[in-house]
Amino acid sequence: MEAMVQRDLWKETPAVKGRIARYWDSRSDSFKEQRDAELHSGQHQLWEQELLSHLPQNKTLRILDVGCGCGFFALMLAEHGHQVTGIDLTASMIQKGRELAAKYGAAVDLRAMDAEHPAFGDGTFDAVVTRNLTWTLPHPQEAYEEWIRVLKPGGILLNYDAEHAKYHRRNGLEGEEAHRMLSGAQMDECMKIYGMLPISGWRRPDWDLCVLRQMGCSEVTADEKIGDKLYPRESEFSVPYPMFRIKAVKA
Repeated sequence: MEAMVQRDLWKETPAVKGRIARYWDSRSDSFKEQRDAELHSGQHQLWEQELLSHLPQNKTLRILDVGCGCGFFALMLAEHGHQVTGIDLTASMIQKGRELAAKYGAAVDLRAMDAEHPAFGDGTFDAVVTRNLTWTLPHPQEAYEEWIRVLKPGGILLNYDAEHAKYHRRNGLEGEEAHRMLSGAQMDECMKIYGMLPISGWRRPDWDLCVLRQMGCSEVTADEKIGDKLYPRESEFSVPYPMFRIKAVKA
């Protein structure tokens, strides 16, 4: 399949990942503002209901929030008593997340760390959650392998993502509520980064499902309508293209 064939055809130079980190570093202030607003909005309840519906009830879970940004998922899950670790490539995002955690009194462990190389032992977590991350990764298959590795047997992966790059190549970023805080220079850099990443040209979520099934995961499913549920109306948090949810269980 296309996904498996293309995996090793591209190797990024160290400069590419640094460029990605600098881009998200430049967005950390506005990202914190958006996530703080999202925590006070109806989106908080919609996401809360969605995440909790997939997780075991009445027990404290160890959860890894990969590409946590300023900690939206991490703070939300910690509210329900779970032990949450959040990782993000960008140290400034982690700092902003710690500021939000202090503001809300949330007990979360936020660390600067590469999502493709999480430094945790095998079988550490009951669940791995992530949102709007996979499309930004130079080596997404390696990331999936690592996320499954750190899950306990029977652990759950929940990945919420979209084909951001394909849409933006056709339509650009201008006029999107979710990107209204970006400067012209940030929009230009975002588009250039899209062009560097092989995943930008792959068909998703088909690619993701193929990879996870070949890894031996069970209950591998995609919900391509989840965005309609989570974003029932246009808002400052929504994007004008479909979000999908990938769910997999480690065998």
